Amino acid sequence: MAKRVLVVDDERGVREALKQLLEYEDMEVRTAESGSEGLDAYDEFHPHLVLLDVKMAGMDGLETLAKLREVDSNAQVVMISGHGTIQTAVEATQLGAYDFLEKPLDTDRILLTLRNAFDRIALESENERLRASVADQYDMVGSSKAIRDVLDVIEKVAPTQARVLITGENGVGKELVARAIHTGSPRAAKPFVEVNCAAIPSELIESELFGHVKGSFTGAFADRTGKFEQADGGTLFLDEVGDMSLDAQAKVLRALQEGVVTRIGATKSAKVDVRVIAATNKKVEEEIENGRFREDLYYRLNVVPIEVPPLRARRGDIAPMIERFVSDLAVYGGLGSKKFSADAVAALEQREWAGNVRELRNAVERLMILSVGDEVKVSDVQRIAAAGVDDDVGTLAQCETFEEFKVEAERAFLLGKLVENDWNVSETARKLAMPRSNLYKKIDKYGLQRK
Repeated sequence: MAKRVLVVDDERGVREALKQLLEYEDMEVRTAESGSEGLDAYDEFHPHLVLLDVKMAGMDGLETLAKLREVDSNAQVVMISGHGTIQTAVEATQLGAYDFLEKPLDTDRILLTLRNAFDRIALESENERLRASVADQYDMVGSSKAIRDVLDVIEKVAPTQARVLITGENGVGKELVARAIHTGSPRAAKPFVEVNCAAIPSELIESELFGHVKGSFTGAFADRTGKFEQADGGTLFLDEVGDMSLDAQAKVLRALQEGVVTRIGATKSAKVDVRVIAATNKKVEEEIENGRFREDLYYRLNVVPIEVPPLRARRGDIAPMIERFVSDLAVYGGLGSKKFSADAVAALEQREWAGNVRELRNAVERLMILSVGDEVKVSDVQRIAAAGVDDDVGTLAQCETFEEFKVEAERAFLLGKLVENDWNVSETARKLAMPRSNLYKKIDKYGLQRK
């Protein structure tokens, strides 16, 4: 599709020269001899770019630019002037002009400026498309009362600055709730920074959150910005906050109270403007009673609580979820689209889904990959959906020596426990009564990875 350019200039010779040059470059060109005529042409022509003269009789270029930006805040405008001054250029830039060209116009400069402007337009268009596709991926699916109640709270709390504590089992979609709150907030254009507190060793969590200066500890080879500073102006999502060490909790509390953070090893604090959303699968009240979570931090985080229901409490949402997962996997996962039969959907609706939405999505992906034909049938669900449960048994049976069996058995056992606890290393180590450092070593030893 040809790029459309609107030329607005009261000099006929300039209009015709630019029209001839741009049409030679395969652009579609329309001209106007006044600001008011240019505004009418913009509404009708919808150009990708406007070349606008500054000095014109009647409505001048700057006034026309201001009105153009009122009509379309994304209008791309390059100003042209035979009497260019720094003040005029600054004023045009402040009004939203992309660039400023001086007469007499140089052909190479014109084409370079237009090329750069079109590259910018293409980049902004692609960014918008990507933002839309990402938003679709993080959209919450379902119409059950359980999920409507959650969406209702999100709608009310998102426009505010209130902190939110999201609770629920592993895999229910706590991150989706956090992203929905961020997207609906005045901070949506600013960063959404996520920290998985359970996946970071306690000795590194403070550096991750608050940053450090070079030489502050062994391995600090350069200054590092922490997540609080990275999220300045936006939202910081503390996932699995219940696994954070008490020392780190104290520093987070100070950051929330005072709005400042201090990098490890630094002497000065930095002011930050961050909205904190936290999530956990733990019963925080029990963690407080057992001395593992600060009560004062809990009350700071729990301004608005949101409990996300497990999938078994919203079985009516499973069918639309399957439809969404199939669509997403076809677009983003490189899989061919498949239809799920009514019997297959019904069979999936009856499962318990201990891993909730995450487990359902994995099952849908597995079925799309391993089922034969264009339709997933109930027989595929019975044969494939639970695949992986007996895989380790088959592997153990193939061991030739008892030593091999012990190694494979330990690997399968640890992997199963990590999956059971959603790869929360701290929680897995606690349940196994194993030092977390030992569990990290075994994860490295067996090359265990989250799928």
